[in-house]
Amino acid sequence: MLFDSHMRILLDASVALVNALTDGEARGRRYLAPEGAERVEAVRAALSAGADLELGEADQLAETARALRTVFEAAAADRLDDAAPALNALLRETGARPQLDRAPGEPWQVHFHGADDSYAVGWSAGCATGLAMTLGGDHAGRLGVCAAPHCDRVYVDTSRNAGRQFCSTACQNRVKAAAFRARHAGDGD
Repeated sequence: MLFDSHMRILLDASVALVNALTDGEARGRRYLAPEGAERVEAVRAALSAGADLELGEADQLAETARALRTVFEAAAADRLDDAAPALNALLRETGARPQLDRAPGEPWQVHFHGADDSYAVGWSAGCATGLAMTLGGDHAGRLGVCAAPHCDRVYVDTSRNAGRQFCSTACQNRVKAAAFRARHAGDGD
């Protein structure tokens, strides 16, 4: 499944925000989302943001990440009737609307927020729109939550066969190693 480059950026940002800014489990360990200055740094890392990001905007993006997580979880469980209203609420809250914008010396680009919207609103609107286009474009099955024990990190499956089950190769390898050990533990009996 190939998404266009702009859509891929929005979906990758959605995954990065959810995985960086929501509590849960990651690769077999408890994960607590960062707060304060650490949250600002997590947003900078997730979105390759500049140094002028403020705590209030990072906090707003953490709220967006929690809303996006509910969409990923509902879609992964094939509960689209739960995912759609949650996503529609986020689209309304952010005032998401497509428009063409152009930075000096750059080509026209589709953005899903106004030029005067804050950084957090811009990314929130873009991520919500990217997920809405994925759900509405019959690709909801491409949104997933890691199938490894003790991991709830999310992902977008871009494989050709839509067979991805894990957030990372680390989780995939962890599950394969556990299965190998379990098989061989039975051989020694």
